[in-house]
Amino acid sequence: MTAPENHRTHRVGWLRAAVLGANDGIVSTASLIVGVAAADSSPSNVLVAGIAGLVAGAMSMAAGEYVSVSSQSDTEEADLNRERKELATDTVAEHAELAAIYRNRGLDSALADEVATQLMKKDALGAHSRDELGISDTLSARPVQAALASAATFAVGAALPLLLVVIVPASALVWTVSGSSLFFLALLGGLAARAGGSPVMKSVARVTFWGALAMAATAGVGALFGAAV
Repeated sequence: MTAPENHRTHRVGWLRAAVLGANDGIVSTASLIVGVAAADSSPSNVLVAGIAGLVAGAMSMAAGEYVSVSSQSDTEEADLNRERKELATDTVAEHAELAAIYRNRGLDSALADEVATQLMKKDALGAHSRDELGISDTLSARPVQAALASAATFAVGAALPLLLVVIVPASALVWTVSGSSLFFLALLGGLAARAGGSPVMKSVARVTFWGALAMAATAGVGALFGAAV
């Protein structure tokens, strides 16, 4: 009996949206808090800015993911409709096209023709969408799922640095938020890598580097404008 294999490709859709949302939530909100705090703003102003950043960011992530993935979904549906018409009007040519795909993958001509015949007999559109167009149920676009995952994880990510505004003294806010946010980003990178089966250290290094760069840039802007005022 063959042991079941633990593949993770089915997680790609929601995992990408979730990691993107949480990463943006931490980076953008922490950067906003650090920038405003570096301008010598009052704790209440920093808190308001952070809350506004959380709400605006979550809505923006949801809208952006929905529009983006909907566009992908529309493209996939247009390709499927075109394939339906071609299957209905020229089955012979579609069979030859599918058999050619299998020959290019290494099957001999007779076997490629037989595989194409059998698959088209069972589900012609499914065979062509998967092997010709590269569309499958696992990787197909799901706009609502992507939007909800991005918005929810953005809010969770943003809440982490925002919580520090409430409990950390204003004098230590910049360094505490920066350091804690880098820790949160490293943790997120590690968890995402484990969930997706990719190298952990590579993912951790990538997210912490860009997070540190974003916070350093906004802190510099905040300090510059705070000094100017």
